[in-house]
Amino acid sequence: MTKTSKKRDVDGWLIIDKPAGITSTSVVNKAKWLFQAKKAGHAGTLDPDATGLLAIAFGEATKTIPYITEGLKTYEFVITLGTATTTDDAEGDIINSNELRPDDADIRAALPAFVGLIAQTPPKFSAVKINGERAYTIARRGDDVELASRELFVNKLDFVKRLSQDDVELVLECGKGGYVRSIARDLGEKLGCLAHVKWLRRLDTGPFDITDSITLDNLLAIEDMADREARLLPVEAGLAELEYIEISDQAATDIQHGMSVAVNTDPSGPDTPVWASLDGKAQAIGLVEHGAFQPKRVILQRNP
Repeated sequence: MTKTSKKRDVDGWLIIDKPAGITSTSVVNKAKWLFQAKKAGHAGTLDPDATGLLAIAFGEATKTIPYITEGLKTYEFVITLGTATTTDDAEGDIINSNELRPDDADIRAALPAFVGLIAQTPPKFSAVKINGERAYTIARRGDDVELASRELFVNKLDFVKRLSQDDVELVLECGKGGYVRSIARDLGEKLGCLAHVKWLRRLDTGPFDITDSITLDNLLAIEDMADREARLLPVEAGLAELEYIEISDQAATDIQHGMSVAVNTDPSGPDTPVWASLDGKAQAIGLVEHGAFQPKRVILQRNP
């Protein structure tokens, strides 16, 4: 006898305030189990010891993940001056130390060098792949890790407050692929005192804000499935920063068959992604070219 699957079609976004001490993948797996969802993913990994916003997509919302990860993200974090570690955070072993402690003015003066389009080398203990192998796997084995620098857009890096002689709180807003640990490491080197991340917390990513979140403990405490589903944001919440066009019911049917449809509106530019809306429900994400909407990702949802 074939065993019936309990997995369900669940569509939407769940915003979790991730606790420290658990991987992003583990949080996604717990949420997927709680909702008995067939499909789930997340928009941007947080390190196990990092806390804050983790945006989890279910079902059709997973198709909007790339448009979330391309958005800006904000982190508040504390750096500890005077020590460098193997992992560039507090979990690593100390590999060097320094007695120099720059004053607040020196720290503020160093921050503009990390704003704009900068070159950043990821930490050796990171998920970056080298010849198909994760950098952290190579580093844990004790082998040398050589990572190439990459471009990162930093919108702001601000001094918040001095917590102690050693600890300084900062806030960072950056684009895709940014490592807070690398910012701390490189800032410490620029200041001549060394530094690593003591703790970090993500406050927002793309259209989502930490105020939209629920803690994992509170989610686990919800026993009724309907009450859990009340915590979900619609698929369209992930597209809030994109332009949209209104389409007809017939156009939505054509799009679901992979066809382009004529439209009367033009987005900001020819390469600007837009989403097609039928009565407020996303039907696809694509581009408008020569007066026609060309679907790139079809979203299978219709009004009842």
